[in-house]
Amino acid sequence: NMALESIINPAKAAQHPSRMLFIGFLYASIALFLSTWIFRSHASLIMVFLTVIASIPFMYKTLKMEEKLDIKLKKESKILKEHARVIKALLYLFGGYVLAFSLWFIVLPSGMVQSLFSAQLDTISAINNQISGNVVNSGSILLQIFFNNFKVMLFCLFFSFFYGAGAIFILTWNASVIGAAIGSFVKEKLAALALSAGSANIFHYFQFLSLGLARYAIHGIPEIAAYFVAGLAGGIISVAMVNRDLDSPKFHIILKDALELVLIAILILVVAAFMEVYLTPVFF
Repeated sequence: NMALESIINPAKAAQHPSRMLFIGFLYASIALFLSTWIFRSHASLIMVFLTVIASIPFMYKTLKMEEKLDIKLKKESKILKEHARVIKALLYLFGGYVLAFSLWFIVLPSGMVQSLFSAQLDTISAINNQISGNVVNSGSILLQIFFNNFKVMLFCLFFSFFYGAGAIFILTWNASVIGAAIGSFVKEKLAALALSAGSANIFHYFQFLSLGLARYAIHGIPEIAAYFVAGLAGGIISVAMVNRDLDSPKFHIILKDALELVLIAILILVVAAFMEVYLTPVFF
């Protein structure tokens, strides 16, 4: 039993989801400092792996708990209500990662940030080049965003199916990229402020960090929720196979639930794509 693992259990997390924000922040911060201390040249990927390793026991216990509930609870509405509580806890966990990665990106010295987030910064510049190369109408942007997100959702589904708690790897990687993007956004704003008005104070740091978080949160929260929902679907089937529940008459209940979760995830992604194209630009 790991020291980090014993901090929280899934049943408690579902009852107090906001605590997971602190847990996520703690996991990501410990991983970040360990990776820069021990594996500096590969820190940007090791930091993601260490965060994942800390999160896997919690994810696995969560999937086991949800699979048991699938068999125990009769009404689909009750099952989905239970899933919703767990997704909320996982969203807070993800929020904790993003907060940790973006905060450390802003406050640590730039040389350290370069080695800690090198892979993430490469990814961001590749995405930006792709966007700037495609000047298209909002309809085709909408489809492009939806299909990109749909691809990530399928990854989460398959990773969870084959590796149980595997979706957490893709989601932690996403959190580190979003953290680096928010951190870059804040640093740009601070640099612009320094040029025009002199030095920045702590208020400016919080103001720009809040702005950066809000910029991604509008469409980001439903997107990440959809990925977790798909991850839950794949994970529940994976756990059912491990528990030999495939042969039981209850398996069709589990399969039906997983299928409903995938459909819900797709619907959420459609809404998120509309929000990203038509709503986020209104505010930013």
